[in-house]
Amino acid sequence: MMSEPFTDEPARLAALRRLDVLDTAPEEQFDKIVALVRTVLGVPIATVTLVDAHRQWFKAHHGMPVTETPRSTSFCTHTVAARAPLAIADALLDPRVADSPLVTGDPFIRAYLGVPLITADGHAVGALCAIDTMPRAFTPAQVEVLAGFARLVVDELELRQIATTDQLTGSLSRRGFLATLDREIARSRRYNRPITLAVLDVDHFKRINDAHGHPAGDAVLRQLVACCVRTLRPADLVGRLGGEEFAILLPETDERAALLTIERVRCSVAAADFEIGAGARLRVTASFGVATLGHDDDANTWLKHADLGLYAAKKAGRNCVEIISSRCDDQAA
Repeated sequence: MMSEPFTDEPARLAALRRLDVLDTAPEEQFDKIVALVRTVLGVPIATVTLVDAHRQWFKAHHGMPVTETPRSTSFCTHTVAARAPLAIADALLDPRVADSPLVTGDPFIRAYLGVPLITADGHAVGALCAIDTMPRAFTPAQVEVLAGFARLVVDELELRQIATTDQLTGSLSRRGFLATLDREIARSRRYNRPITLAVLDVDHFKRINDAHGHPAGDAVLRQLVACCVRTLRPADLVGRLGGEEFAILLPETDERAALLTIERVRCSVAAADFEIGAGARLRVTASFGVATLGHDDDANTWLKHADLGLYAAKKAGRNCVEIISSRCDDQAA
């Protein structure tokens, strides 16, 4: 079964990553919406589905025997691609999905109605689905009802994200970044894909606060994050660990590519004019520590290795990048 193309898949996946919801535990608000869909539309199966790069994952589901399936055999990938409601009256007669294991095997899907979950920035990250094991034609009124429930799902996703976002800079909070780090470590190991972590610290940040005041320091931190985001790819993530220390996660990036990327970030920061109010501008630099993922690293161990790189960068004179390779994790620890 072929999947339909996406117009801007990297940006869509980045929007999904920002929600910080993949592989999280069940949550009551999403389970309630799924229960309402089943009751109101009279279907045995309903799901809140998020479409990742290679899979669809169910944030909430009832009647579905698994928690995820390959994206290549999913119904929802077509809903996301269309960015509009998708109704299939008889899956066995639709060439897009007729050979899906979800049709030919458990739960034996025959009818499907999906409404895309479109975030505030315009990306379809998944779908709310009503599914039957008997052929049926969904009415326009039922489509509209499911669309209303889909809007509730998006509202809940965005409310959930507030708790994982740093309110000053718009980056991930420490809590949000660490949760993402755990999941990205698992993803990297599951698919045997490279991933690299960097931590950065604003050089002489106390001097900025002492000389210009804390509002100026806050302005520097906001602009620092904006500078990083402009330089990085949509799929890369920035989190605030605390104070003037931040972390950057680079999925699908090996050691060599990570060093090139972080060096670009360092140069962008050093070249920027930071506005600190009343027409005043300031030049700022930052130091960076980079660490590849060691075989036995968890999130905290990985961050400690990156911190060793940051310490080395500070010791080397600041405004530079130092790496701790997984080859020397044991010695560095």
